[in-house]
Amino acid sequence: MNRIVAAWRSSVASWRTVDIIVTAVIGVVFGVVFFVWNNAVWPALTPLGPFANLFYGPWLIPAVLTPVIIRKPGSGIIAELVAASISVLLVNQWGPVILLYGLVEGLAGELPFTATRYRHTGFVVVAAGAVLSSLAAWALDWAIYYQGVAVNTQIEVGVLMIISGLVIVAAGSLYLARALRRAGVLRSFEGSTASRW
Repeated sequence: MNRIVAAWRSSVASWRTVDIIVTAVIGVVFGVVFFVWNNAVWPALTPLGPFANLFYGPWLIPAVLTPVIIRKPGSGIIAELVAASISVLLVNQWGPVILLYGLVEGLAGELPFTATRYRHTGFVVVAAGAVLSSLAAWALDWAIYYQGVAVNTQIEVGVLMIISGLVIVAAGSLYLARALRRAGVLRSFEGSTASRW
């Protein structure tokens, strides 16, 4: 455990200006995505009932996409918190509690990257981050909004959120990272494992 903490502290000190800028840009862009998702897309999906959770993933992408690109401790947490903050500033129906979601989802999504010391960004690690982030969001939803909902319904919702995590968050993050790399946006990261996406 001490080795992981020491490695984490060392990596935090190695943040470059470009790492900070890219993390912030991802957070801001997804903050706008969150705003659209909150106010236009999600309300249109609510008639689907629990199956709306198949489309939960966009809220979790910064938590996974950012460590795939940046590979620095805290990148997923920061990007998710920036996106959540933008969402709150632009007004959403849930209010400041979204900041708690950003923190918890970012932390959960980043855990598999931390376990590999940010050296691996393959599908298994990314999928694990997506699943953990989905489970974190599911647990918060259950605790904050759906305490009275039947357990079998909650389990169904959890499974749907995991599917959303695997398809939208994991596959979507890898697709976006590859597209950005092909576009030449990630030249500053070419010497890293990012070149193996």
